[in-house]
Amino acid sequence: MKKTVLAVALLSAFAPTLAMAEAGDIVVRLRAAHVSPDEDSKLGSQSASVGLGAAIGAGSELAVDGNTIPEIDFSYYITKNIAAELILAVGTRHDVSITGNTGALGNQPLGSVNLLPPTLTVQWHFLPDETIDPYIGAGVNYTRFMDNKLSTTGGLPIRLDRNSVGFAFQAGVDFNLKDGWMINADVKKAFISSDVSVNAGAGFVKIDELDIDPWVFGIGIGKRF
Repeated sequence: MKKTVLAVALLSAFAPTLAMAEAGDIVVRLRAAHVSPDEDSKLGSQSASVGLGAAIGAGSELAVDGNTIPEIDFSYYITKNIAAELILAVGTRHDVSITGNTGALGNQPLGSVNLLPPTLTVQWHFLPDETIDPYIGAGVNYTRFMDNKLSTTGGLPIRLDRNSVGFAFQAGVDFNLKDGWMINADVKKAFISSDVSVNAGAGFVKIDELDIDPWVFGIGIGKRF
């Protein structure tokens, strides 16, 4: 009997003390996030429609590379299952280039753009009182193109719209640890688009409707307050 009591006491001492989610809780998470554009470009067809088909061939597209950035988010629990999350990140810089071009300009780098993409989602947490708490979320993304100017190697200026508003979706899981700490893994899909224009000497004309639409894969730690 004494051995049983001692074993229970030892297990209790080393077992995690989970912080059960309650309305009014605030969770701060810090993640490393990889932004992977899933772009859709209409460069070839749009350029042909404004008389630039000879310079930018029919198969041309704009390609946007990926980047890994730090990300911080703040969640407020409206109820123990429902949370509103504000996702913030430093500017994420992406190189932009022309690919598949059979026209006179050829394939070439155009420079880079710097995106600031704050996102607000509402989440449903399935098991907020358990060690493993999966969730899904949906909301809205606003992206500010802080650097929106590109150019060809010949010096033709290219610019993107400065603002984009679109939907965002996410899914993830919190692994709850002792004293309100947690490990988090998360994936988001943000819908980001911009009109692309070039100035070939007669003012800017639209040459593309670029959908960047990145997947964002994140992993990090969090703390419940």
